[in-house]
Amino acid sequence: MRNLLAAWRLLRFVLHVLHGLLMIKLLFPSLSLGQRHHRIRWWSGKMLALMGVRLQLQGQARPGPKLIVANHVSWLDIAAVHAVLPEARFVSKADVKHWPVVGALTEGVGTLFIERASKRDALRVVHQMADALKAGDTVAVFPEGTTGAGPELLPFHGNLLQAAIATETVIQPLALRWHEPGERFSSSARFIGDTTMIASLWTVLKARGVGIDIQILPALESAHADRRALAEHVREQIAEALAAN
Repeated sequence: MRNLLAAWRLLRFVLHVLHGLLMIKLLFPSLSLGQRHHRIRWWSGKMLALMGVRLQLQGQARPGPKLIVANHVSWLDIAAVHAVLPEARFVSKADVKHWPVVGALTEGVGTLFIERASKRDALRVVHQMADALKAGDTVAVFPEGTTGAGPELLPFHGNLLQAAIATETVIQPLALRWHEPGERFSSSARFIGDTTMIASLWTVLKARGVGIDIQILPALESAHADRRALAEHVREQIAEALAAN
């Protein structure tokens, strides 16, 4: 029965992804920024629902430009955040840009791409992020640099937070907790180790009762902060929120 359910969800997922691709290619060029955000919120929320994922939101984001900083568990984290904060422009590793279909989707919603192994490229992206923040955009980063298991956070790298410090933009921490029946931290949603995208997708589609709780924590001022100290402080705030939920 679970395989049949997963197959049905997969069919609807594929159709929804293709719909999103057509929407970006054909509709987005004629839409205003606000209209694009409305479509991103709708598409992301529906994708989670089609996969059987329940989303619960706690808290409210600071209006205006901000740097969203969140823990990272799943490739679905971006869709989950876009379902509540569709204005977020994520920073993603550069090879995602070349993935079939996924690359076009991520590029179409304003993603900034970074070569994580290159310090020079990191500096370029920090300047690009700063320009976006000064223009009034919201930018989002996963400072762990990769996905973790959920309960224990990986170290937060502070390099990208420099964009917020340089522009005196607020930091908006988000605590993302994936869960499922009997598991405070969902094993089905994890995307770690040698797990492939296809295997992860099938695991989520087969699961029952997977959900994500997004807790928007109080915004933090960044002006004149030390980026390493700020990264560690944000990490502590998110870890405390995850432990309390």
